[in-house]
Amino acid sequence: MSTLRSRRSVTGAATAVSLIAALAAAALTGCTGGEAAAGDTGRADEASVIAPGRPGEEARTISPQEAREAAEEGTAPNAADHAFMTMMIDHHEQAIEMTDLAEEFADHASVRGIAGRIAATQGPEIEIMRAWLLRNAAGEGAGDEARHGHGEHGADMPGMASEADMERLRAARGAEFDALFLELMITHHEGAVTMAADVSAQGNDGAALELAAEIGASQRVEIARMEALR
Repeated sequence: MSTLRSRRSVTGAATAVSLIAALAAAALTGCTGGEAAAGDTGRADEASVIAPGRPGEEARTISPQEAREAAEEGTAPNAADHAFMTMMIDHHEQAIEMTDLAEEFADHASVRGIAGRIAATQGPEIEIMRAWLLRNAAGEGAGDEARHGHGEHGADMPGMASEADMERLRAARGAEFDALFLELMITHHEGAVTMAADVSAQGNDGAALELAAEIGASQRVEIARMEALR
């Protein structure tokens, strides 16, 4: 009987050692690069995490604790998000005013065509931005757009036409209108691309960043089309 107990004890101990070894191997396999970091307890959930960088930045390796802390920060809108959404409404509204003039006074069908596409894109984007501002009216950074240069007709925003420029456009006709429209709208779009890049670097809200990316991409395409018409 004692011999049987001894054999069972040895067998049980061997099984436990084998199980521990298997678990340790599995934990090591889960670690990035197959190596445990200094002080690693061998748990699979302590493997390194690859964190993608912002546009133009390389990805980096962070610890699981850093990943959890980053996730806990959330994506609440910040001042840059609010400023972008508020100012881009004014920016788009001026562009639509310019496209309305093109519909009436442009000479070339291609100029009227691109003006129509701009209006068809930016009108709905204005509604998206207004809805976003309503949803996030009480959030962090709401109302801070004033310190970013938001003022009468957004004169301090990149690419905005001055009132004198707009008066010239309103008075122009035919080929003269076409040339001035393309000049002003290309500059206007370049300003919007700059604003989109700024919020991409400084913003925090996913919806704002997604819209900024769409605006930047679509307006770069339209700049190329307008350049081809000059």
